[in-house]
Amino acid sequence: MDNKKVVVITGSTSGIGKELTKLYSSCSDFSVFAGYRNSDKISNELSNTDYFYIDLVNRNSIVEAAEYIKSKVSKIDILINVAGAVVAGPIEVLPIDKLNEQFQINTFSHIEFVQNLLPVLDNSRIINVSSMASFGHFPFISPYCASKRSLDIFFNAFAIENHKNIEVVSVKPGVIATPIWEKSVNSNEQVLSNNIEYAKELKFLKDNALSNTSKGLDVKVVANKIMEISLKKRVKSSYLIGKDAKFAQILSYLPQDVINTLVKIGLNARISHNKS
Repeated sequence: MDNKKVVVITGSTSGIGKELTKLYSSCSDFSVFAGYRNSDKISNELSNTDYFYIDLVNRNSIVEAAEYIKSKVSKIDILINVAGAVVAGPIEVLPIDKLNEQFQINTFSHIEFVQNLLPVLDNSRIINVSSMASFGHFPFISPYCASKRSLDIFFNAFAIENHKNIEVVSVKPGVIATPIWEKSVNSNEQVLSNNIEYAKELKFLKDNALSNTSKGLDVKVVANKIMEISLKKRVKSSYLIGKDAKFAQILSYLPQDVINTLVKIGLNARISHNKS
């Protein structure tokens, strides 16, 4: 790989991952390993890019992906864990299998990937794309919130524990205009459409998710910020991107009862406005 820096990106064929792959691939200083699950979405136009298959719900796939990368390089400079999914719905009706899947995709898979890449992660920088949802204020997407919070907790501990001088950065964007929202509606369709008791709330959740596909932060802005962070000489353990992310952090400083009251009021107001 000469003197090029090696960058590994998961979730490289859509949203943030796709934009990051374009950015790094356009720079001759980098060799990019780009993780995909759907081969139809691979771009053959990018230079300096080696695509590898990884399915975050398949543990064998995670191991094989790591083995492939280790067979190609002796060191990874930057690992960016982007791939993720959203499980949504009221807790009382969410299938436990879906909860397990949420944590496998958003949390456990990234831990296992890093564990298998450890031999080539000396003095490396890991950037996890977390979310403002990790502050935990958002009803009906609590699995997503909890999985992102868990990701932050596990990797913060890893940053303290590891003996390989591996830095860990959590990037917490606000709402981003990416396909993840439309995907989340499709993957949670059964829960979102078949619950009469929560029909109003779930209709709002569905409409809001579809709206986020276009109204959120420009994915290019987020990708540029992540790349900027990845190249800093010194980094903080956490970065917020977007005004809504900063507001979510401020809200988290309040007592839980106050947070719950404000969220309920806001949710009811938005549902009422959505109906009118």
